[in-house]
Amino acid sequence: MRNDYFCTNNNYLLDLKKVVITGGPSTGKTSVIENLEKNGFPVVHELIRSMTSLEKNEDNANEFAVNPILSVKDPKKFNQSLLDGRIQQYVDAENTSGKIVFFDRGIPDVHAYMNCFGQTYSEEFEKPCHTYRYHQILLMPPWKEIHVVDNERFESFEEAQQVYEHLKATYEKVGYPITIVPKGSIEERTSFILELLNLK
Repeated sequence: MRNDYFCTNNNYLLDLKKVVITGGPSTGKTSVIENLEKNGFPVVHELIRSMTSLEKNEDNANEFAVNPILSVKDPKKFNQSLLDGRIQQYVDAENTSGKIVFFDRGIPDVHAYMNCFGQTYSEEFEKPCHTYRYHQILLMPPWKEIHVVDNERFESFEEAQQVYEHLKATYEKVGYPITIVPKGSIEERTSFILELLNLK
């Protein structure tokens, strides 16, 4: 599928390779990213948990029974803050030394979650997906055996499956080929990623 932003945007041509690892809740994503970091690879960590905790602390009366974009007082403001934060992470990552940096979720994740939960946004809000490009998107599938719900993770397994489908569809819509990371141990998945990216 041709995407003019994808083909011509200069960010994509920079020497630093930017790799997104994404997936719905309870896919084992964070454990793999932490293992990559332990092995010496630069990592940009997820924002959503700290933002959710802050939102809860600011309004203890607010009930967080579902995904935060449905529970916060102002979902539009929350999503804009999340989008701005992911853009800033992307910009800051340009100063990374070395040839590669891994992102725990990318900019299009914001739009995928909004799509999943039926929230609308303008073309202007989608524009950063085309402006700030990544080199590779690694997607982790739902994994029922490790699915849990906690203070910052709200989705049922069925919702996690829906999130996965929307992540895949959203990244493909903005012109990315997707690589599925197969289930396995942390070491097996880390090895898969390193071999895929010729880092072993």
